Amino acid sequence: MKKNIRIKAVEKSGIVTVKALIKHPMETGRRKDQEGNLIPMHHISEFRVLVNGIKKMDGEWGTGISKNPYMSFKFQGKKGDQIQIELLDNLKQKSSVETIVQ
Repeated sequence: MKKNIRIKAVEKSGIVTVKALIKHPMETGRRKDQEGNLIPMHHISEFRVLVNGIKKMDGEWGTGISKNPYMSFKFQGKKGDQIQIELLDNLKQKSSVETIVQ
């Protein structure tokens, strides 16, 4: 996957809010193209969130997640913390993005 994640992390009163928009087709493998052929499955299967190099959250996604997914979460943190989001899709393509909490 190309660099396809937009991320923003802001701290307020000790709580960091992270918002990320991920550009990805999230194809289920059940849709058909104009000729009636199935469009191959292509979706994000795993994600991981690290804060200052320590895993804070991870999970699995499947075909039920919409195209160009948006994720938002909160945790206790401070300005200057480093946030990293890593993605892996079912085609074993990886993508990641980093930002500093503002």
